[in-house]
Amino acid sequence: MLDGAIAIFSAKEGVEPQSETVWRQADKYHVPRLAYVNKMDIVGADFFAVVEEIRKRLGAHPVPIQVPIGAESEFRGLIDLVTMQAYFYLDDLGTRTEAQSIPEEYREVAERWRTHLLEAAAELDDALMEKYLEGEEITPEEIRRALRRGTLDFKIVPVLAGSSYRNKGVQFLMDAVVDYLPSPVDIPR
Repeated sequence: MLDGAIAIFSAKEGVEPQSETVWRQADKYHVPRLAYVNKMDIVGADFFAVVEEIRKRLGAHPVPIQVPIGAESEFRGLIDLVTMQAYFYLDDLGTRTEAQSIPEEYREVAERWRTHLLEAAAELDDALMEKYLEGEEITPEEIRRALRRGTLDFKIVPVLAGSSYRNKGVQFLMDAVVDYLPSPVDIPR
């Protein structure tokens, strides 16, 4: 019995053969899922390459809801694309974070992926589509609601990043489980 799943991908290896097998099983049994790109702190880590592999090899519609700040030994935080807030880790074990504005060198990539996120959310909700096309502000709650519906309807897969060994990104992943995966009342018997 499984109501939702987190598919974990290595930031270096990406989609591996066993990932494809498990993904197909989740498709077969209609299990909504999140994707988590782990090991952002190892040599060869590439978040965006893994997102592209999820799209190509698994036939999914991955929608990053955050982007990493740095990679490999330079991995130092995450940008939440729903709230457009940067979170920096203040210690090596991810126990303390500090919210800051998005650094200027990451502004362009954050804006590009935020646009991708908003377009995906708008495609899932007619009212959001209207607001998006009219250039109105879309709230984080509206985005989360649309993404949740899209996840439960198997139209999108929210993608997060982190380094579980260092406890970086894990709290955001747990929050995403609550925000986007089904509760027991969402799933029929």
